[in-house]
Amino acid sequence: MVFRATGENFPVALRLLPRAYRDHLLAVYGFARFVDDIGDEAKPGDRMWLLDLVDADLDRLYAGSAPCLSAVQELAPTVEACAIPAEPFQKLVRANRRDQTVIRYETFDDLLAYCELSANPVGHIVLHVFGQASPERLPPSDRVCTALQIVEHCQDVGEDHRRGRVYLPAKDLHDFGCAEEELAGATTSPALRQVVALQTQRAARLLEEGRPLVATLSGHARPAVAGYVAGGLATVAALERASYDVLGRAVRPRRGRWLASWLRLLAKGR
Repeated sequence: MVFRATGENFPVALRLLPRAYRDHLLAVYGFARFVDDIGDEAKPGDRMWLLDLVDADLDRLYAGSAPCLSAVQELAPTVEACAIPAEPFQKLVRANRRDQTVIRYETFDDLLAYCELSANPVGHIVLHVFGQASPERLPPSDRVCTALQIVEHCQDVGEDHRRGRVYLPAKDLHDFGCAEEELAGATTSPALRQVVALQTQRAARLLEEGRPLVATLSGHARPAVAGYVAGGLATVAALERASYDVLGRAVRPRRGRWLASWLRLLAKGR
């Protein structure tokens, strides 16, 4: 039914889309993955200058010159065909720069500000790919993308902590009496489950606020964006089903739950 990238909660490109759209979405995903890998996997001392190379290559692309990096080269036809502005791509690079210096977030509002760089630009790019990036569609798109980022943080609590990062707001950890050391545990403590439950509930509300976006879309954009929303809903359900135990198991959405949510969204979208 869908192409999926390893570990992702939502379809990268639906098989039912025309080849051109699939290629554009996969090029965008490839760029975002490439930048994330620099921010997460490159040697710490090399990350900033590698991100400088990405910024410089984006500048070359938008100046009409040939880019040097393969991920940017593969992005070039998509940028030209879909008239995607540079800012969303630049924000994704800025998000990874922030990851090198900001490794804790005090409040949920602070985390939302991070999502403005790390998640929301992807939604803008996707809407541009389908030629439907109107001003009124961007706010609900932002809610969906932020929700997807939050549930991913919930799933990856242990992995993020091993990398030295905590995306659960410090205020929430404090309010529920959850010490940061508990994020390194082999099992999920009751206090940590409460913190994860709160973030999941917040993500669910954001998905509800962003869900009407699907009904505003036409053509191939509707099933594609419905797939992303359905992925978020299915992941919320998976976290709830696991009782927010994110350390003792890998919490992943069920395909059947994703499909059911996707079909409901499409039916309401008509």
